[in-house]
Amino acid sequence: MINYEGRRFYNPEARDGVIARYHQRGDLVWAHFAGGAVRRGSVTGLVDENGALRLAYSMVLSDGEIVCGVNRITPERAADGTLRLREEWERLGPNGSQGVCYLEEIP
Repeated sequence: MINYEGRRFYNPEARDGVIARYHQRGDLVWAHFAGGAVRRGSVTGLVDENGALRLAYSMVLSDGEIVCGVNRITPERAADGTLRLREEWERLGPNGSQGVCYLEEIP
């Protein structure tokens, strides 16, 4: 199992300054994130024996919008040992949408 405790991730394609710091206790995983248009956000969920994550997220954007959704993350190892996370996300609510992005670990 991958231990996410203390790891930090960002989306290099977004270039928005959002950085997430993850924590883990057993199979429980959570993170807080902020930067760019995100005033504050958090994810909470579970990790399986392969390091895959199932998470729920919520965030408050700088314009006051509150966003929530779910995502599934599949980890990949980079050549240098850091993690790359393939994130399949779904935003819920009246502005619902879905997509895929990649998060890179900050060494």
